[in-house]
Amino acid sequence: MRLEISVLSKPGGRPTNEDAYGFWSGGGVFFCVVSDGAGGQGGGDFASKLAVSTMLSWFHASPVCNEESIAGALAAANDAIIAEQRTDGRLANMRATSVVLAVDPAYRAAAWGHLGDSRLYYFRGRRVAAQTKDHSVVQNMVDAGYLKADALRAADQRNCLFAALGQTENFEPLFGEPANPLIDGDAFLLCTDGFWEYIDERTMERALERALSAERWLRAMEAIVVERGGPEQDNYSALAVWCSDPSAADNDATIGTVGSIAVPNVLK
Repeated sequence: MRLEISVLSKPGGRPTNEDAYGFWSGGGVFFCVVSDGAGGQGGGDFASKLAVSTMLSWFHASPVCNEESIAGALAAANDAIIAEQRTDGRLANMRATSVVLAVDPAYRAAAWGHLGDSRLYYFRGRRVAAQTKDHSVVQNMVDAGYLKADALRAADQRNCLFAALGQTENFEPLFGEPANPLIDGDAFLLCTDGFWEYIDERTMERALERALSAERWLRAMEAIVVERGGPEQDNYSALAVWCSDPSAADNDATIGTVGSIAVPNVLK
């Protein structure tokens, strides 16, 4: 199975981009992380970068595509942020949301985990087959039947989270994996709330139907996000992973702020 990875991260209408992302391959497994920081005075920017670097370092030591490895990476990031909070009073309130994906193309396996409201969407047949649930007050209202799911993006308390990296309490990440082995044509989208807030699942699916590459898919969705976000838009980041036939032609795009990379069967 061939993987194609494409990423973007922009400040939106904010002076600083507090989002961060990273990806690394080892042991035949590919790991992707997206994080959104909060905390002010540089804390959010620091927290998201620390979360990403800590988790990728964890995967260097444990390059395994399973829930246990992802849980360990998230716990390590949480501990790292808490440790830094105690060294500098200006960083005491910094937090970060994060979503992480591991893919093993040789075994056609994937696993993911998250904390906060950075999301993962898994697509099969160009339709959303699974997605993460936010650790938020509004998500709990939806789950309890007090609010319709399609009203979540516009709810007044949408940004009220009860769990994030950097907390000693409520550290309860959620995990998932595909119901079946991956097949050619499957796709993943990892993104921060500044991205998914302005594009619903059906619009993601329509963009996927028309796209010819992971990068073009992201660019099409970004155009919608920018149009709807307005001048005060939050930072937004997204990372797309496409699974395809290894005989497909390589994508010549390069990694950058918006870029992609084709990853062969065996990742090194």
